Amino acid sequence: MKIFFIFIILIFSNIANAENLQFKKIVDLKDPWGSTFVDENNLLITEKGGLIKLVNIKNKKTNLLSHNLNFLEHGQGGLLDIIFNKNFVYIAYTENRGNWKTSTSIAKANFNNKNLIFKNIFQANPPIDSGYHFGSRLAIKDNFLFASAGERGEGMIAQDPTKHPGSIIRINIDGSIPKDNPKFKGKSDWLPEIYQIGIRNPQGLTLSPFDGKIYMSNHGAKGGDWFGEVKKGENYGWKILGWGGKNYSGIPIGPKWKPGFTKAIRYWVPSIATSAITIYKGNEFNEWNGHALITSLKDQSLRKLIFNDLTNVREDIIFKNKIGRIRDIQIHPNNGKIYFLAGDSLWLMEKS
Repeated sequence: MKIFFIFIILIFSNIANAENLQFKKIVDLKDPWGSTFVDENNLLITEKGGLIKLVNIKNKKTNLLSHNLNFLEHGQGGLLDIIFNKNFVYIAYTENRGNWKTSTSIAKANFNNKNLIFKNIFQANPPIDSGYHFGSRLAIKDNFLFASAGERGEGMIAQDPTKHPGSIIRINIDGSIPKDNPKFKGKSDWLPEIYQIGIRNPQGLTLSPFDGKIYMSNHGAKGGDWFGEVKKGENYGWKILGWGGKNYSGIPIGPKWKPGFTKAIRYWVPSIATSAITIYKGNEFNEWNGHALITSLKDQSLRKLIFNDLTNVREDIIFKNKIGRIRDIQIHPNNGKIYFLAGDSLWLMEKS
């Protein structure tokens, strides 16, 4: 009886949380992908089709910025994540390498509100003729730039450390190679930019303001999405491991996990189509501080993970089917209100 009442309380607690939320559409966009705060009033936003916009969240005015990126919108590719740091803009994008071959590439530009002149600081090699699994999110910790590079639908390429697809990349913010990357610390066969391997389609990457660790989400196949920590020199196992998922044909991929591979913090089977993530820090939802927020494309949900005790990870579904497929999430740097790229719009979520 006691367990039953606890269960009922938890159900109504979640419902109450959802009812206390207020959603406001800020501006309409077209296939938005990445966003980053420039200051308290302005968000830089990428649209997969090739546009970069500066949106004032206060007056809702949008300014279109020109750029020189040699991109190709192909399948899941186009302009992807964007991050502002110390008056520089870093962008992950699908670079046109000729003859329909593309790569997940990263470029850097000095910020201004009219024209961004980018210069490449990383290319995932080899370029591949595929419209699948580019990744790609960016995170900055100190003077290091972390990036996720999807395996482009090539499966076991993620187990080949002489190729970039299917890995976590770490470079210095100027594009040079950190001297303590795995290549120089016992893994001489790894490419110098590779920090971790065995990834499928990582669409979430974030720096925790609490423990200083980099966390990521990975979009599995038919099941097998996960949230976990980025760990130097380790291997998440794709496509030896299936993380509980199957191929789209229904054929099993491999075990959920086995010793010798990095173990994720949370798995989802069936797939929820994990996208962007963040570790919440702010005032608007201060009871969430330190918790991971996971966005979903498939069930259009926001999920909260309490993961300070890895033996007892708890998950709450904050909402579902409110604003569409959620592609990105940003926390306002001052007030802690939450902004989403979802559907074809920028949305604000706050307490009602």
